Amino acid sequence: MEVELDRLQGFVVKFLEYGTLALACLIVLLILAVLYMYIADVTQKKQTIRRNYPVIGRFRYFFEHLGEFFRQYLFALDREELPFNRAQRAWVYRAAKNIDSTVAFGSTHPLNQPGDFIFLNGLFPPLEEEVKPRSAITFGEGYALHPYSTTSFFNISAMSFGAVSAPAVRALSRGAKQAGIWLNTGEGALSAFHLEGGCDLIFQIGTAKYGVRDEQGNLSDDKLRAIANHEAVRMFEIKLSQGAKPGKGGILPGAKVTEVIASTRGIPQGQDSLSPNRHRDIQSIDNLLDMIHRIRSVTGKPVGIKAVIGQSEWLDEMCLHIQQRGLEYAPDFFTVDSADGGTGAAPQSLIDYMGLPIQRSLPLLVDVLVAHGLRERIRVICSGKMINPAGVAACLCLGADCVNSARGFMFALGCVQSLQCNKNTCPTGITTHDEDLQKGLDPTDKAARVASYARNLMHEVEVIAHSCGVAEPRLLNRGHVQSINARGEPEPI
Repeated sequence: MEVELDRLQGFVVKFLEYGTLALACLIVLLILAVLYMYIADVTQKKQTIRRNYPVIGRFRYFFEHLGEFFRQYLFALDREELPFNRAQRAWVYRAAKNIDSTVAFGSTHPLNQPGDFIFLNGLFPPLEEEVKPRSAITFGEGYALHPYSTTSFFNISAMSFGAVSAPAVRALSRGAKQAGIWLNTGEGALSAFHLEGGCDLIFQIGTAKYGVRDEQGNLSDDKLRAIANHEAVRMFEIKLSQGAKPGKGGILPGAKVTEVIASTRGIPQGQDSLSPNRHRDIQSIDNLLDMIHRIRSVTGKPVGIKAVIGQSEWLDEMCLHIQQRGLEYAPDFFTVDSADGGTGAAPQSLIDYMGLPIQRSLPLLVDVLVAHGLRERIRVICSGKMINPAGVAACLCLGADCVNSARGFMFALGCVQSLQCNKNTCPTGITTHDEDLQKGLDPTDKAARVASYARNLMHEVEVIAHSCGVAEPRLLNRGHVQSINARGEPEPI
């Protein structure tokens, strides 16, 4: 017993000795670190706070950074945060997890906010046996060799591989297949991850023409055919502009241009991927119609365009040229993007102030097409901040055939709106190529959430449609909705 006590006493003594030594070393290192930071702060001239308040001033920037993550949890109310408040995000999270989305004790949503919508319920909503299954919509019928039909009115908007990670694209592809919706590739070309899930794909042709350009950067017919040979690729979309940055090309920071992304896009690894601010070979309406006709002829599949509406005179000009040249030159669809669209990286001056929001641009486009007798020829898709059923239903009322969402599906993947999309530090693994951060994103689990979100949203839009007195969402029209004016009063659109 005495031997064991001696051993224990010796161990404690040595532990204290080494512990004291380790603590002393730690204190010395801490002092040296503080001394280094002090000298660095008082000698640098770029940050006034650090120069005037060395060491302590660093906490300002640290807490400012932490605020991006914790503001939404500790300080923001359910309905006040931007770009999406907690109530909007919470609905998506519940829908993606198949959790009951009903609420109690009344709405927290104010009913007098300018720009909001109010739906007009009908006196005789359809009974269960009168409800119709969703009707199909067809793109390119009579003009494309391989027209495309779908019953889905809610789909995944353009998110490039590069802007989002490989696990995220995998989950989106698999989830889209499960829900029977399409996935837009974005301008970053077609990757194996897009094809992996077997869903319907819309191949987007951006201004840099990644995936379909030759060595000189021009559109290649051979590469177009190769993309079209994938049965999963159902349509092609020519991107003229996007909601967050009209007039500015795509921006992918060099830190996110990995080897596989560089090979997919055909660009150097590690260098910023900066797309031109417009297609170099589209300088007029006729150039645009020629490209639409060319791509459809080469691929045999429907071709559309995507644009933010700002100056709108060109819409009438395009319709007049189509009537003069023939309906085969018309786009099979027009994706109108709202000015409040989202992206990983955009100049704040453009994301805040450039272009028209969807509440104005969508009815404007539909009215122009109707006036020129082209509404039945050109399908209308809209995108931009529609992540909840009410926004989707409102766009169907305003004349859209389908609605696309990107950020809604990002929330379904687990996005927490940490605003790190452009820094390769996304904590949920969605918009980063850091493999350690990607580990938390399980494509199998998140695919199920993507599918559940799409299904539950479309179901609730159907509930809104039935409340308005119609048998299915495609029968909604402007008579079923009113907008809140500047006086806080509802008025017809």
